Amino acid sequence: MTEYQKMLGGQLYNAQDGELQAMHRTAMELCHALNQLNPNQKEEARALLQQLLGRTGEHFTIKSTFWCDYGRHITIGENFFCNYNCVMLDCAPITFGNNVMVAPNCGFYTAAHPLDPAQRRAGLEFGKPVFIGDNVWVGAGAILNPGVTVGSNAVIASGAVVTKDVPAGCIVAGVPAKVIRRL
Repeated sequence: MTEYQKMLGGQLYNAQDGELQAMHRTAMELCHALNQLNPNQKEEARALLQQLLGRTGEHFTIKSTFWCDYGRHITIGENFFCNYNCVMLDCAPITFGNNVMVAPNCGFYTAAHPLDPAQRRAGLEFGKPVFIGDNVWVGAGAILNPGVTVGSNAVIASGAVVTKDVPAGCIVAGVPAKVIRRL
């Protein structure tokens, strides 16, 4: 089994593997090119994002700066909007539904590290997917950790650190994020 197959399977893998490093380098080059564009170069940005991401809807906006590890594991639905300074660590799938809005300075992280220090020293890591349903609003500075699912019509408050699944139709806030209200 290759390191890439292990990564996609949620198993411990070595991120320094040559195949993974080559994919990561390509993503970094595409992100760099995207982040250097003039804001008026919308067609060029769209083309780079469609090359970088796994799948996009027809209508989407991602503002610079934007960084990801591989890109190909990110799926965005229709009417996706992502504001400035977003980071998506996609060693596992990150899936966004339709009509999702992401405020500035948000992070979506699938990458995780073993608790065993010897495994960490050996350079091993693993990933857990992140899923965001339809009609979700993610507030400024929110962090979504590995393995979380956010139900449709939910709101993630600014600064929230989401460590557990978010039920549909509610607002979560805080560190760690907790349900503060049902919509």
